[in-house]
Amino acid sequence: MTVQGLPMVVPAQGLPTRVRIHEVGARDGLQNEKSTVPTEIKAEFIRRLADSGLTTIEATSFVHPKWVPQLADAEELFPAVSELPVALPVLVPNERGLDRALSLGATRVAVFASATESFAKANLNRTVDEALAMFEPVVSRAKAEQVHVRGYLSMCFGNPWEGPVPVHQVAHVARALLDMGCDELSLGDTIGVATPGHVLELLAALKEQHVPTSTLGVHFHDTYGQALANTLAALQHGVTTVDASAGGLGGCPYAKSATGNLATEDLVWMLQGLGIDTGADLGRLVATSVWMAAHLGRPSPSRAVRALGKTPQPHKEQ
Repeated sequence: MTVQGLPMVVPAQGLPTRVRIHEVGARDGLQNEKSTVPTEIKAEFIRRLADSGLTTIEATSFVHPKWVPQLADAEELFPAVSELPVALPVLVPNERGLDRALSLGATRVAVFASATESFAKANLNRTVDEALAMFEPVVSRAKAEQVHVRGYLSMCFGNPWEGPVPVHQVAHVARALLDMGCDELSLGDTIGVATPGHVLELLAALKEQHVPTSTLGVHFHDTYGQALANTLAALQHGVTTVDASAGGLGGCPYAKSATGNLATEDLVWMLQGLGIDTGADLGRLVATSVWMAAHLGRPSPSRAVRALGKTPQPHKEQ
């Protein structure tokens, strides 16, 4: 239960008045589960997230089941939630994935690029330039169909095989994604090594490369407990889109050192305290994550969920 009057609202100067949360729990979160979550549970999860006031909920991924078996039910799941009055982006890795998404009426898609060669090889079995070449017809066709395209950019702050990632390298790939037609970019701290100064440096470098801040979202992992601090730095720079995952679900299947995403509830608690509107109902979000934790058979890693949920340890439902 939310404590009456808390968090106390104390706005800070230089921050946006509203932030759009790009909820990734149903896709980025559930794709990392060892066991497959039933389609109806996924659909109910998305419905509950929509009922909590979130307006952008990434639904699934149209990748080959061999690579992400947990999301092999995309064709069944998407129609079950497509009538919800929210934006439902889906991940498409190539033209075949785009075909599948378009056939079901998807109006928002995302491609998944890398700022580093080693991660491009691990995730896409291609070089960075080869991956961009693969995405170009995907983005072009999507725009021809008047579909909104998000470009995910992974390993923006550090790479488990290469170490530090030069800022100019990230800016180069970001510019390429915008030039091919992406409507927005999500800057990913895939292994959670960013710190606030690094975030501000990258955002400044992107601005110098004429990448509009209005096109940027940030996607932080909480490996070293820096996700909220990094988010605040991004907001101070003018970013107004923040990726988060209900209950802190998720990581990255191709980067073993990555831990969970920034928890949506933790983000909402901070933003509420700053007087920043998100449209989200924190109580409903907490209840949704407690419900999902019961299905997954473990407590949520979200600090806000643990503080506000006040429920016994979940058990695995049969």
